[in-house]
Amino acid sequence: MRRLIISFFAACILVLIITEYLKSKVSESLRNSVADSTITISISAVGDLMCHSPQFEYARVSADSFDFNPSFEIIKKYLQNSDFTFGNLETVIGGKAKGYSGYPFFNAPDQFVSAVKSAGFKLITTSNNHALDGGEAGLLRTISIIKNSGLNYTGTFISGKDRDSIRIYNIKGIKVGVLAYTYGTNGNPVPKGKPYLINIIDTALIRNDINLYRHNGAEIVLVYFHFGTEYKRTPDNYQKTIVEKTIAGGADLIIGGHPHVIEPAVFFKTNGTRLDTGFAVYSMGNFISNQRWRYSDAGAVLKIFIKKNLLDGNISISKVTILPTWVFKGKIKNKNEFEILPAADTINHVFINEMSNDDKQKMLQSFFDTKNILTLLTHSISIENIFP
Repeated sequence: MRRLIISFFAACILVLIITEYLKSKVSESLRNSVADSTITISISAVGDLMCHSPQFEYARVSADSFDFNPSFEIIKKYLQNSDFTFGNLETVIGGKAKGYSGYPFFNAPDQFVSAVKSAGFKLITTSNNHALDGGEAGLLRTISIIKNSGLNYTGTFISGKDRDSIRIYNIKGIKVGVLAYTYGTNGNPVPKGKPYLINIIDTALIRNDINLYRHNGAEIVLVYFHFGTEYKRTPDNYQKTIVEKTIAGGADLIIGGHPHVIEPAVFFKTNGTRLDTGFAVYSMGNFISNQRWRYSDAGAVLKIFIKKNLLDGNISISKVTILPTWVFKGKIKNKNEFEILPAADTINHVFINEMSNDDKQKMLQSFFDTKNILTLLTHSISIENIFP
């Protein structure tokens, strides 16, 4: 009897062991299944890519040779560590014959675009108030240089067919459509009979474009706007109205530029899209420029993480981070440099020994300014840990 009881308990223990083992395998299988059933992508946005005359003079190597790569040397790893990075090109690339120039009529060397490409950008928007600084010829040449560099573009176009083509990018299995519009062109007239050259903000047009992109398979629609009041750190009524109507029209993500300073970000309830909660930032400010005063010398790399469940098709924003940046202008190793630097509350990057105390304080101030502005209306944005 005793042996029978022992055998019985041994059998029970064995059954329990086998059961727990099988449960663990099933649990592991389920975990793997859940992990395999989701994908996450990251989209990064920066502000205006400007080229004032001091920038191309600092980048000049010889009479007609320029190297802008040093401007992006430190920041580029943060741009390249994203599935899709874009910014706004706020200059014409009109060629040497037109004469290189800064404000008020921008014309930057071709090498500015090639440096942007090398830094890790996938797309640049071109609809802004300076797009027609060089007239139609300047606009068309800018697009040509962008295309030859291997960058995608939207906002200005070479033809009606180009304007009507669909810019949808398959980013690791999530189809993202990108649209771009500007409030105007500084009074530079759009050539008669050629409205396709540049997208001017028109809420009916925007709604139709969004619907067209949806019809062609866009799961996420991102809209870039060049609008707002320059140097104003809060959105004006025009910006708010356009954003509200664009949300009603079905946009998921809205990124703004033009004020040359960073403005707040908000989450919003989408209207009939697969993304339940959308995200908008009214202005990303400057990413690089020669505007050396507070708020305009600061920028950010905004990174939006989007998750898609392959089982039910649900799409959501899983995380949003910001990396505050600051533009250094000065001498490094006896060479004049414009350099986009990651700003942090602890300053410990390679330029520290050659930066003046004044520069250190300005960079530190820019960090807190950007942090305070972009987290003003939401606590769901985190500051990226750039120095782990």
